[in-house]
Amino acid sequence: MRIFVASGIFHPESGGPATYLYRLLPEIVARGHDVRVLTFGDAPTASYPYPVWRIPRRALPLRTVDYARAALPEIRRADVVFLNSLGLPLIGRHNKPSVLKVVGDLSWERAVRKGWIPPGEDIDRFQTGSYDLRVRLNRAAQSREVQRMDRIIVPSRYLYNMVTGWGASPDRVRLIYNALEPDAAASTLNLAEARAALNLDEGPLLLAVARLVAWKGIDHLIRALAQIPDVRLIVAGDGPEETRLRALAESEKVAHRVTFLGRVPRDRLAIYVRAADYTVLYSGYEGLSHMLLESLLAGTPVIASDKGGNPEVVRHGENGLLVPYINLEALIETLRIAFSGDTRARLAAHTAEGLERFKWETLVDSTLALLEDVCGS
Repeated sequence: MRIFVASGIFHPESGGPATYLYRLLPEIVARGHDVRVLTFGDAPTASYPYPVWRIPRRALPLRTVDYARAALPEIRRADVVFLNSLGLPLIGRHNKPSVLKVVGDLSWERAVRKGWIPPGEDIDRFQTGSYDLRVRLNRAAQSREVQRMDRIIVPSRYLYNMVTGWGASPDRVRLIYNALEPDAAASTLNLAEARAALNLDEGPLLLAVARLVAWKGIDHLIRALAQIPDVRLIVAGDGPEETRLRALAESEKVAHRVTFLGRVPRDRLAIYVRAADYTVLYSGYEGLSHMLLESLLAGTPVIASDKGGNPEVVRHGENGLLVPYINLEALIETLRIAFSGDTRARLAAHTAEGLERFKWETLVDSTLALLEDVCGS
């Protein structure tokens, strides 16, 4: 089977979609299939067991034209087109079967980024809210795109409900949970050893791994930290909100307890996960977070918002703690509970429970079976 993979981001860029393809595609190649990848990005820094073409992110519309032109011969050659992003500039698919993985609402993200909707507008309210013509046109285009697909993969029940709400036929939407293999490089480190490897002191420590955009909720964590003495926060990731977040940490007088690492290599990030008391993901939206899975697989309990796919991973009071989103009092109280008594030890003892749904072999088998099925039909 000749598979053309079209994506907006790819390894070594950070983010769940890039990680997903980087782990998945070698497995597909190993089973005898032909894979080719087209993505936006700069020159590659690694080699892969399949060709990867990168379109530089120069100004619109030049990069869109470049991407569409590069995709045409690959679409003609392929048996199936596997899209890993919404809104990619693919001009016609020549009646080739198409599978789309949806990990979020691109029209909502664009509306937030461009200021078309009120600041802090909730993604769930956005699904049925009334907005101006720009938003309506973007939502309509997204709905048309998903309705044209032969199959759609979603990584959570939450996203299944969202995508069918856009008009996708339920019999074309498949729930295949995200999954990750345990990181062998960090699997032997306990908390004390990981901190020693990173030269981190003892004491309560939170780790937030996220792209620094508004809906990831890092600002709420910083405000909560001001009410919780002695707890430190390490933030791994970069993004357009970094300057504002640094200024907020200064104004809240917690800058000495907040460390911004920027983008961290995956092997080193795995050690930070082991070194933390908790991984915290207080975001306003998540499809199904790879970071939550990585943390639980490493034995580190999690604190997460109750939004999106988070409740499908985090069982409150068992392997982590769920917190209402944009509820500062609840967040402060949850952090106090997290660092009191034996809470951390009790939650850490159960991080491996319930992860059977997120087995890597199941993801690979189910995805490949879906691609083969759509080719056959």
